[in-house]
Amino acid sequence: MVRSRPFISLAVLLLLLGASRLPAQAGPTLEQILSTPFPTELLAAPAGGRLAWVQNTRGVRNIWVAEPPDYRGRQLTRYDKDDGQAIGGLEWTPDARTLVYVRGSGPNSRKEIPNPTSDPAGAEQVVWRIALDGEKTGEPVKIGAGSGAVVAPGGDRVAFVRAGQIWSAPLAGSNEPEQWVHARGSATALRWSPDGSRLAFVSDRGDHSFIGIYDVAGKALRWIAPSVDQDVEPVWSPDGKRLAFLRQPAFSRAALFSSRRSGHPWSILVADAATGEAKTVWTAREGTGSIFFEMVAENQILWGAGDRLVFPWEGDGWLHLYSVSATPGGKTGEATLLTPGEFEVENVILTPDRREVVLSSNQDDAERRHLWRVGVAGGRPVAVTRGKGIEWLPAVIPDGSDGKALAYVRAGAKRPAEVVIRLDRSADGPDRALVADGIPADFPEAALVEPEPVVYDSADGMRIHGQLFLPRGMKPGERRPGLVFLHGGSHRQMLLGWHYNSYYNNAYGMNQYLASRGYVVLAINFRAGIGYGMEFREALSQGAEGASEFYDVLGAGQYLRRRSEVDPDRIGLWGGSYGGFLTAMGLARASHLFKAGVDLHGVHDWNEGIRTFISDYNPLEHPEQARLAFESSPLAWVDDWRSPVLVIHGDDDRNVDFAQTVRLVEALRERKVEVEQLVFPDEIHGFLTWSNWIAAYRATADFFDRKLAAQGDRP
Repeated sequence: MVRSRPFISLAVLLLLLGASRLPAQAGPTLEQILSTPFPTELLAAPAGGRLAWVQNTRGVRNIWVAEPPDYRGRQLTRYDKDDGQAIGGLEWTPDARTLVYVRGSGPNSRKEIPNPTSDPAGAEQVVWRIALDGEKTGEPVKIGAGSGAVVAPGGDRVAFVRAGQIWSAPLAGSNEPEQWVHARGSATALRWSPDGSRLAFVSDRGDHSFIGIYDVAGKALRWIAPSVDQDVEPVWSPDGKRLAFLRQPAFSRAALFSSRRSGHPWSILVADAATGEAKTVWTAREGTGSIFFEMVAENQILWGAGDRLVFPWEGDGWLHLYSVSATPGGKTGEATLLTPGEFEVENVILTPDRREVVLSSNQDDAERRHLWRVGVAGGRPVAVTRGKGIEWLPAVIPDGSDGKALAYVRAGAKRPAEVVIRLDRSADGPDRALVADGIPADFPEAALVEPEPVVYDSADGMRIHGQLFLPRGMKPGERRPGLVFLHGGSHRQMLLGWHYNSYYNNAYGMNQYLASRGYVVLAINFRAGIGYGMEFREALSQGAEGASEFYDVLGAGQYLRRRSEVDPDRIGLWGGSYGGFLTAMGLARASHLFKAGVDLHGVHDWNEGIRTFISDYNPLEHPEQARLAFESSPLAWVDDWRSPVLVIHGDDDRNVDFAQTVRLVEALRERKVEVEQLVFPDEIHGFLTWSNWIAAYRATADFFDRKLAAQGDRP
């Protein structure tokens, strides 16, 4: 049994020992680089022009709001601890006077709520409300334990999920919540009808799911066209008479972590809400695009003006937006392409008048994200933002002028994320930050570097994109240690600037910190990632089917060896989750090239990795698949592992079981491989506390300083 807490003490001791023999750091500190607030959940109110978002500042999460006419952000809630309690699920009441939100994360398979600070009192996941008018601002009121809260159109009630069942509570007063639906499966994706008389939802039954409609007054439940398939993403028509949803055909879930380029085509159905009769209005073609891949949106179907349904589809091999009539009778694969070109869409929202969508994509700029708008009936996308920045999370404000005002989050290569507003989205600006002094005064923007875009050949010839961080002040002929950064996912893309995902926002800051300490860092977008089309994302022999991504890692190391700035004998690897898996693969299969590595919560045996997400997966039932999955895992190659490694893991990880690291450490010890550990008791996969991120990254930098760096490497 692994005893966790002494490992933290050991890491601290190693830090002290390392610091005693290295010169004083002249560059920015890790705390300075990771000190900036990270905004999420940006949401425009349905009336009044207000905005709300969640801001995470050094692990302290709070809700912020901004109001017309000056739109100066102010903190609404007053939480003051780095306690790992997430805030999300923001919902405005229709009058924009109250916000509903969820504080705390969901339970694991043992129904345990994350408690990353090991608080003896425990932790909980609770639905709250907080008023902006009429009550003392900043005093949240508890509604009840649960998540997935949605406010009724009348603003009088809130429905939410508790233990997989649907509950409801009045927004005003102190009445106890009541359970509305007792049903098999787990309820998700609650959606009120426009008049508030019915509640649609998804009932997840494991290998299939149903769309249900609960009649509030009649206390009756109707299932819509139940089948053996996965029915998801219900969305009401504006008049509340119909309900559209996606149907994904049943398939073997044992294919997880492998390429899936085609299958039985998915479809869009529209049901009569009164009778439950459903008809197919569109079906994907056979072949490319027949497997559904989602965009980032509140719902995967948006019901636009003119009775048009907007949805994502990879019919041409790229994730684009299409629209189709909601009236049954459309031909298979017949839909209007809204975003043509070799790029992919991401954040997508409807404008208040439902005539346009505003989206983020990498159109005309493959390594960044910019905002665009396009009509739901067709036309060419129009750029809303451009340049060397990265923009995401648009929120169109219904301000009485057809929703012209637009808020979004922007960042750059050096300047981190902040919420900005543009009062006329059809113009080129100007944009103004909602929190004027949101970036700390000591944030070392001038000390950061602008990463360079690079393209190199994988060891098997595939062209791979990446971002190269070169330390400042390098002299001609000077050689520094090199590091390859490997993202998780694997459906991710690293960018030429601060990232829109909080996990990779931290990783980008860490790469900047490593560059400030003299390392040449290459962040790679290995195959199986997004941004470069379906065939790249669904690369053959990936993951549990052959780990072909290893060739991209090997190619990255060979690329660094050829760089004149890099010492070919001092190259390392670091990454988390899927990146931890590839870090371990690189060390196991290429210790001659990679001299050290840091593996954060990585997968080390794919058969165990699959079981984490599919509890009834039995390798004995799939012997050939299980054999290939193990051969695609680091543990299969551990006999060739020579390089030292630091493993970092939280023991309440719900994405990669902690046992994966336990098994790896045991195997490396048996083979006398040098392995160091940093274990966080009660922490989950994406660390919930800022202090744990700092500890993990500080240990990472110290480990590489001791294994790869020399005193002369400091800029």
